[in-house]
Amino acid sequence: MAYSWADDDDQTLQHDSKTLKYMPLYELNSNFNQQYRPNVSYHYNEQVSHFHYGVRHPMKPFRLMLTDHLVIGYKLHEHMDLYKPRRATRSELLEFHSEDYIDFLSSITPDQSALKSYADTLAKFNIGDDCPVFDGMYDYASIYAGASLDATRKLINGQSDIAINWSGGLHHAKKFEPSGFCYVNDIVLSILNLLRYYPRVLYIDIDLHHGDGVQEAFYTTDRVLTCSFHKYDGKFFPATGNLDETGIGKGKNFAINVPLRDGVDDESYIRLFKSIMEPLINQFNPSVIVQQCGADSLGCDRLGRFNLNIKAHGECVNFIKSFGIPMLVVGGGGYTPRNVSRLWCYETSLLTNVKLNSKLPENLAFRNWFKPDYSLHPNLKGDNLQNQNDRKFLENLKITVLEQLRFLNGAPSCSMNEIPPDLQGFTKDDEEAFYEKLKEQDFNDKFIDGEARDKKIMKDEARIGELME
Repeated sequence: MAYSWADDDDQTLQHDSKTLKYMPLYELNSNFNQQYRPNVSYHYNEQVSHFHYGVRHPMKPFRLMLTDHLVIGYKLHEHMDLYKPRRATRSELLEFHSEDYIDFLSSITPDQSALKSYADTLAKFNIGDDCPVFDGMYDYASIYAGASLDATRKLINGQSDIAINWSGGLHHAKKFEPSGFCYVNDIVLSILNLLRYYPRVLYIDIDLHHGDGVQEAFYTTDRVLTCSFHKYDGKFFPATGNLDETGIGKGKNFAINVPLRDGVDDESYIRLFKSIMEPLINQFNPSVIVQQCGADSLGCDRLGRFNLNIKAHGECVNFIKSFGIPMLVVGGGGYTPRNVSRLWCYETSLLTNVKLNSKLPENLAFRNWFKPDYSLHPNLKGDNLQNQNDRKFLENLKITVLEQLRFLNGAPSCSMNEIPPDLQGFTKDDEEAFYEKLKEQDFNDKFIDGEARDKKIMKDEARIGELME
């Protein structure tokens, strides 16, 4: 095996400052020419990291800023198309969410006197400790949802093979209410947009928590297959995602759940994931894949109960990428910000076929957040969590899930006779400005063409010897 400095997690020798200054931050994968080489786009609006749920709340949007700093610090932006997406419009949010709920999100403020008068409404919309009212709540939701929708549009029009939005992946939000730190379900909105163009969508969720909001939204259709790997004991939030939740009606057997116990480790998780996903993809034959990469399934997460390291989590993303199917990749949970940013930076490198130096860049902003090791791959195995997923349990789990796949009867087909409108996602103001510009251009073209035509006629009718410029 060829040596690579990118594999040096623990170096015996310390480099001097001059060597560190000129050491490359990444190298292209050694099998780069033989591998799938997708066009990758990165969708990020920096304003999404400016919001704050509350001092004691585990959700920290500034983890997205740390992720972006790592991506830029490693110069991964050189391998992607970069987009600053607009916010989702009210009409786009209403494609899934109810009108009264969106009106509530856009009007409520954290002012204490106002909240008292809204007591009944807050209870109706499930506002509480998990989903508090904070300043800019509606703006925050529209920004991360807008980024996911922008990513789907780039997939639909062929500009991207893989589109990344780490600010998205908020999979718990329901049609009428927020849930589990999630206010707007950008994944459901994205899948609805993808269904306008793609016949079948596969949704994969490797968050610690069950992707209940997405499963619920597509529980009765065979055009979306949802597959979630998560912790389940009947009590752990959201207390859904058991094996018997398989879909109803036309969607029967198109909801797949893989409920795991505490402490699952790298080897067990990867083996189970690959043994299920390969036959599932071959059977369902998705046109596009949406993968939610919640980082709370890592070891040492503030709310986590799994024992995964960053490379193991990334291997699940890399495996799905290897099928060469268009992908929307989104974030999700993750409550230890420094490890969340490490993970999503690493998975960005996998999606772009780049191998990163395990030592973080010396000039990285906020580098002190990653001390004492300053490594992209710290040991995240928690000693206090034993793996309660023995081989027999995992084998029975795999057999049960694969048995469910037998009832899919091949990839479902659907009629796609009419090209859906508005695939570019222009707002009404954008369209009006665009048409005005076209009218102005058309008028100018006609004037210029008419002037040129008259000049040509004058040249043709000129008498011999006359000079016409």
